[in-house]
Amino acid sequence: MSRKELALALLLAVLCAATAALNPRFLGVDNLQNMARLTGLFGIFSIGLGAAIITGGIDLSVGSLFALQGVLLAMALREWNWGWAVAVAAALAGPAALGWLHGWLVVRMRLQPFIVTLCGLLVYRGAARFLANDETKGFGSGNFGPLRALAAGDVLGVPMSFVLLLAVAAVTGVLLNRSVYGRWLLATGRNEEAARYSGVPTARVIMGAYVVSGALAGVSGILIAFYTNSISPASHGNFYELYGIAAAVLGGCTLRGGEGSVTGIVIGTAILQVLQNLVNLLGIPSSLNFAVMGAVILLGVLADELVGRWRPGGGGGRPNST
Repeated sequence: MSRKELALALLLAVLCAATAALNPRFLGVDNLQNMARLTGLFGIFSIGLGAAIITGGIDLSVGSLFALQGVLLAMALREWNWGWAVAVAAALAGPAALGWLHGWLVVRMRLQPFIVTLCGLLVYRGAARFLANDETKGFGSGNFGPLRALAAGDVLGVPMSFVLLLAVAAVTGVLLNRSVYGRWLLATGRNEEAARYSGVPTARVIMGAYVVSGALAGVSGILIAFYTNSISPASHGNFYELYGIAAAVLGGCTLRGGEGSVTGIVIGTAILQVLQNLVNLLGIPSSLNFAVMGAVILLGVLADELVGRWRPGGGGGRPNST
């Protein structure tokens, strides 16, 4: 663990201890299992968002993508009578393909990631509402193979979604820290032009990051859809991209690009879930969840900017790349 990751782990431990002191129900088995399950559901796509952020980009379309994917998945299983394996394959391939499209627009058409994914946010939400005729879609009581167990089941008391998060974190951690692609990804985020002159295929690296983001959003989207068991196209996944961005920033991903930690993102996701749990246990109005998210993002960006200024040669801000 790096110093930053150790500091985050310490912060998580202190936050858990303080929450338990304020309300002993925090340490209840059901409450801990629920937090672990939500950490798994949110942590998987947060790692994908981290990959995009490391390139110096962003992905604002995740929440709307969940709505579109959930509507299509429910319709495929309940109305079109697709087999669950075929429906899942399509539900995974679709977000990955859209991630490739985002990357292509950013790299080949030179559009800003903010604009590309903001348009995705609007388009996917509108498409979900149109396809569902603004009606709620659901899965009923059907099991559809292992899908419901993956979303809401557990292994020896550990939620399956948390187990999947650990598996995804292990794979992506090796990819980021032990592979050539990981080194290329970090180099591209630090200075795209310098990386390109050094022989790094920056276009493929950036597109790959958005494909990873889309693919992991696809995994989370399926789990979240079955966890909720119903998809309201107007509200399903609303603001989920903010949770992912907050977890990534809190976990050490700098919005300037070039820095990131899978372990940090997992811990950041857990911290956010503990904060939300604290809000619920203390009876604070749930509407303040958004205030908590906004404060976390602001503090994370502020800390990142201050650290960037204190570093040798740090000027706060990503170098221009053309």
